[in-house]
Amino acid sequence: MKVLVSDNLGEVGIRMFREEEGIEADVKTGLSPQELKAIIGNYDALAIRSATKVTEELLEAASPRLRVVGRAGIGLDNVDIPAATKRGIVVMNTPGGNVVTTAEHAIAMMLALTRNIPQGTATLKAGKWEKKKLQGKEICNKFLGVVGFGKIGSIVADRGRGLKMQVIVHDPYISPDRIEKAGFESVSLDELYSRADYITVHVPKLKDTAGLLNKEAFAKMKYGVMIINCARGGIVNEADLYEAIKSGKVAGAALDVFETEPPGDSPLIGLDRVICTPHLGASTEEAQTNVAVAVADQIIQYLKNGTVINAVNVPSVTGELLAKLNPYLTLGDRMGCLHAQLCKGPLKEVVIEYTGDFQELDMSPVTTAILKGLLTPMIKDAVNSVNAPVIAKDRGIKVTETSSAGAEDYLNLITVRTKTAETTNTVSGTIFGKHEARVVKINHFRLEMIPQGHAAIIHNLDRPGAIGSIGSILGKHNINISRMQVGQEEEGENNIIFLRTDTPIPPEVVQELRNLPLIKTVTPLEL
Repeated sequence: MKVLVSDNLGEVGIRMFREEEGIEADVKTGLSPQELKAIIGNYDALAIRSATKVTEELLEAASPRLRVVGRAGIGLDNVDIPAATKRGIVVMNTPGGNVVTTAEHAIAMMLALTRNIPQGTATLKAGKWEKKKLQGKEICNKFLGVVGFGKIGSIVADRGRGLKMQVIVHDPYISPDRIEKAGFESVSLDELYSRADYITVHVPKLKDTAGLLNKEAFAKMKYGVMIINCARGGIVNEADLYEAIKSGKVAGAALDVFETEPPGDSPLIGLDRVICTPHLGASTEEAQTNVAVAVADQIIQYLKNGTVINAVNVPSVTGELLAKLNPYLTLGDRMGCLHAQLCKGPLKEVVIEYTGDFQELDMSPVTTAILKGLLTPMIKDAVNSVNAPVIAKDRGIKVTETSSAGAEDYLNLITVRTKTAETTNTVSGTIFGKHEARVVKINHFRLEMIPQGHAAIIHNLDRPGAIGSIGSILGKHNINISRMQVGQEEEGENNIIFLRTDTPIPPEVVQELRNLPLIKTVTPLEL
């Protein structure tokens, strides 16, 4: 079996591949996309970091031989995961290998920014002695606002506390009780903006977090706030940050990541009050050794034994059981993803009910798939089929499974109930035929929904003209409805409409739909 290492990988990982009997490893870094495409079909596994772009085109060229892509690190922005899943290619990452390193880099950037260390070095080497001009500040007793309390954010908060800073935390997906139990103050995002002297972001780049720190956010912050971003480029709107620094509202910024990497001639780079590094957050000897060992071991275990570790698109099960569970895994993942988009507020409890004839199958991988689908929109990079239950436990989410033999309307039925401080939602699903996943009930509404693609759930009054008005709005904006299903409330005067569209419904069109007289709610979905 052949492994291609296409990015710089720690030597210990390469040595593990080459010393493993039955594994042949080639190291070919710096290949152009066309060069990589020309040879990828000769390999069973691909080991990467962040430089290689695993596109659908590359995966097409890799089929049918390529079985696994392993990323030495957490982020998988450079991998087309749906395209890999479609081709049966396992995608793995190595969560945990570089979290301390990245957290330490954020603290180092904050200190360097506060004490003007890069500027002092540059001016001194230029023959200048600008002691007065480069006067800094103490961080002791200053407010450190941490946005995101995952593995990295929680370490940053702990290190800030060790520096005698007053740490405040915002994370909409973690209960305030859990944050406060860790010894930190849980606050709303607006309160964090108004109180923090330093704001450091530690969230994945998602639809909801892209441009999170923008013009409106800066307007809510303290005068003289400092910004640190060692998470993902694009979470901070660079144009708005430039204007905020120029105006003096933001006193300085420390950036390790950028919207475009390398950032080229970004005007931010030219500002004296901006310090920056070329995405060095995970670049330490220890971290690179950790992730190299992890990715090599995971790829070897999969190729030789079929063992799946830290996969983001396949649960950790044997090949034989996977074949039997696969339809339920797909259904569970999509039901979890649907729940994530229906929930409001931090998730407190998940109840999963298996009802009917599951042929004595071990359904625990399906539970994991449900949790993975539920948590991925909240955390993204850190969630996989191995650690989803651990993440749920770490976040204080109570997970309960029940099973019973009798099913009234279906041969088998999976029901998932989620509870937050604000909402309770119930989704039921089943398999039609042998493989077709269907959602058949959402709260009190019955329907038949294929859980995939661009979609929207609309609650409306069951009166003439409601459906027509929806179609007119979408038609006016050239949005084609590829599927529409209507479910009626068991008792009442409301309908639920499930729409699948060829393209996403833009926010302004969603608002236009919400303004219709017979429409109660509109929830856009990506499944």
